[in-house]
Amino acid sequence: MSSTLVDRLRAGLPDGAVVTDPAITASYANDMASFCPAEPPAVVVLPRTAEEVQHVMRTATELRVPVVPQGARSGLSGAANTSADCIALSLVKMDRILEVNPVDRIAVVEPGVINADLSKAVLAEGLFYPPDPSSWEMCTIGGNIGTASGGLCCVKYGVTAEYVLGLEVVLADGRLMSTGRRTAKGVAGYDLTRLFVGSEGSLGIVVKAVLALRPAPPPQLVLAAEFDSVRAAGAAVCEIMSGGHVPSMLELMDRTTVRAVNSFAQMGLPESTEALLIAAFDTADPAADLAAVGALCEAGGASQVVPAEDQAESELLLQARRLSLTALEQVKGTTMIDDVCVPRSRLGDLMEGVEAIAGKHALTIGVVAHAGDGNTHPTVCFDAADPEESRRARESFDEIMALGLELGGTITGEHGVGVLKKEWLARELGPVGLEMQRAVKQAFDPLNLLNPGKLF
Repeated sequence: MSSTLVDRLRAGLPDGAVVTDPAITASYANDMASFCPAEPPAVVVLPRTAEEVQHVMRTATELRVPVVPQGARSGLSGAANTSADCIALSLVKMDRILEVNPVDRIAVVEPGVINADLSKAVLAEGLFYPPDPSSWEMCTIGGNIGTASGGLCCVKYGVTAEYVLGLEVVLADGRLMSTGRRTAKGVAGYDLTRLFVGSEGSLGIVVKAVLALRPAPPPQLVLAAEFDSVRAAGAAVCEIMSGGHVPSMLELMDRTTVRAVNSFAQMGLPESTEALLIAAFDTADPAADLAAVGALCEAGGASQVVPAEDQAESELLLQARRLSLTALEQVKGTTMIDDVCVPRSRLGDLMEGVEAIAGKHALTIGVVAHAGDGNTHPTVCFDAADPEESRRARESFDEIMALGLELGGTITGEHGVGVLKKEWLARELGPVGLEMQRAVKQAFDPLNLLNPGKLF
């Protein structure tokens, strides 16, 4: 590590903001993805202001040092992984909610704000910030913006990109740029705000965000429907959506996931089911909506349909769904969580295909899905200490992505590309698309200092 780099960083940052202790810097090396290379960074920087981020980027540009922006490092693609020559720029201390405006229905926040903290803060004002990734109690708004993350309620309310109105971004050379607006409408110039959403820290560093809010909806009620095949459950999803219903949540758990949740948390879910569909409504009359969807499920072959009678039962079912990925981690100790999104009409094909891939490779692969928008999370469970099983895990992961593209889908619906899916991004975009993406990167970051080696 260069003493010049550390001295220059410390010259413009407060005491404690620059960390060089190897025991600490090593803990910033990676996010939660498997099979993604990482090395401890040369130095970790923890700024508290936009001006401090600007100082870091000016120093990095002058010394030609790569910078990896980080949030809570809860990501699943290796986008926050560092190299030995880089600065890990952790934004977790920029965690202020600067404004909640009920009239304009916006919140202005720094990137280190925890998703759940924002949700609670705006709810106190009668407002609602919809994007709710499964990691919402730990993930940051900056990380959500970087990966264009979604969550359980996307089927009705949409994803992060639809709620980011404006940004303040520190560019690679240290300049501060504002994009977007505070207004409900605005079409002045290219939509650079959307360009930064999902860019995984490769174009600039978000230091402030203007987020759209909605009025808080009524409490939701939940229904669970058991099916004897994932094909039947997928068909029921199609009937629900084509019937004009607008659930606030429509989630699907396969047999493997249900059993994992029961083993992990003793939830008492029906282990005899092959697929458990969970639907929720936050409408004025959720019971009526659940009854209509329940009838569609029964007509589609559901063996049992159980609507929750109150909020407590609803929360129990939602907790079971939120625990899915954590529970699957306990099966073998390590997981690779895929993020393939397909058209809703192909959901049954994808889940059957994953089951065949699991059998082919003699692996446990659980599937949990945001069924309402076709975003599936096939989760490969394996023993990382077993080289042969690890090899099969990686092969199965790639086969699932290939299947997703074959079905007209995409390699990632909300987790991002990072390191894990670089090769697959090139396949999805094609040579012309990839060339244009690289041209955008070159325009914003000509020295390739921001999160190099990610995306492509």
